[in-house]
Amino acid sequence: MAIYDQTQQNIARKINENSKISNWKDWHWQLRHSVESIDTFENLLDIQFPAEERRELEETLSKFPLSVTPYYMSLIDAEDYQNCPVFKQAFPSPAELDIGGCDMADPLAEDTDSPAPGITHRYPDRVLFHISNVCSMYCRHCTRKRKVGDQDSIPGREELQQGLDYIRNHPEVRDVLLSGGDPLMLNDDYLDWILTEVRKIEHVQIIRIGSRMPVVLPYRITDELVEMLKKHQPLWLNTHFNHPREITTSSKQAIRKLADAGIPLGNQTVLLAGVNDCPRVIKALVHKLVHNRVRPYYLYQCDLSEGLTHFRTPVGKGIEIMESLIGHTSGFAVPTYVIDAPGGGGKIPLSPNYLISLSTNKVVLRNYEGVITTYQEPDSYEATFCDRECDDCRLHLKLDDAEEYRATGIEMLLSDHDETISLTPENNARIDRRNHE
Repeated sequence: MAIYDQTQQNIARKINENSKISNWKDWHWQLRHSVESIDTFENLLDIQFPAEERRELEETLSKFPLSVTPYYMSLIDAEDYQNCPVFKQAFPSPAELDIGGCDMADPLAEDTDSPAPGITHRYPDRVLFHISNVCSMYCRHCTRKRKVGDQDSIPGREELQQGLDYIRNHPEVRDVLLSGGDPLMLNDDYLDWILTEVRKIEHVQIIRIGSRMPVVLPYRITDELVEMLKKHQPLWLNTHFNHPREITTSSKQAIRKLADAGIPLGNQTVLLAGVNDCPRVIKALVHKLVHNRVRPYYLYQCDLSEGLTHFRTPVGKGIEIMESLIGHTSGFAVPTYVIDAPGGGGKIPLSPNYLISLSTNKVVLRNYEGVITTYQEPDSYEATFCDRECDDCRLHLKLDDAEEYRATGIEMLLSDHDETISLTPENNARIDRRNHE
């Protein structure tokens, strides 16, 4: 990691000759010095774009702005930046202006499925709650590219109250995903207020946060932030590593703080041409993730957002990658490969086909090696008759928590699960006197 340290020091000095390297890990300093122009980018990395390419880049920035943290920029291989996966995710490409016939500004119909400000309600029991329109970096593959730089703001409490009211008034919502922008762009106190208000809603069981901060600005994961998040358990956090090169010493430290706080971590990777469309790259990524206690959650087919044509791969590439994972590595290291359906249809899982054929009592399967086998189904199976009267069901629907242990007699006094401290025989005269005096 010494090469990163040297690069970081060089960038810090160029940003401000008076900057100390200790400022580097101040996330506010990082945001104040985000790189937003080609001139600054060239200067900090000693890169010089040819005149024609520069003209095309300026044209791209007029539609899709640039913003990248000094930290994430320090991960770019300046000697071979054209092929660097970090560079491709952070720096604009003229190809972003190639808008295909199938490209859409809002391919997932998030605005259409928004019944209240900040709320996207697509699935029956969960909602997406947009609590920030600000990111620490503008990812070039962002599915919400239409919003980048357009509404660079954080909603006020009055606007967020409308979203909170919607959640309160819909008891079917048991899971709330805080998204943006990036929710961790909010200061600790404001995020604490939002989490407190959501946690007050009785029917909300789970709160999730979607953030790319552990990847692009890991210094945001401060001890103070983690202590605040711990108050709102059960809380989950999904982040967004796309390439093994993004897993650095600093990102590992950020992940460790969150995991040590008891916050389950997941990762959502987007399949990107020229970045990670390689079975070896994805396998290395998922292995590094699980080694750092992050569960690979989704592998996304790149969305049909405007400006992403050059990032898209055929679905066959995703299936090829899944073939390289399933059976070849630990099951919990294998993400679910999905297409987020255009028009708001939600996530559709895709997988290699392991079911070859079936009959009335047998299925023919193949495994990851190509071994073909059979599974014999029961010759006689009678499904339990269901009249759909769930409230009166006595067959399966014993859904309440079970008693851990039911002790009787002297066992009750010895059991850690029972609070009984004495056993009194019936018809005890002393106890009878107590009850009547």
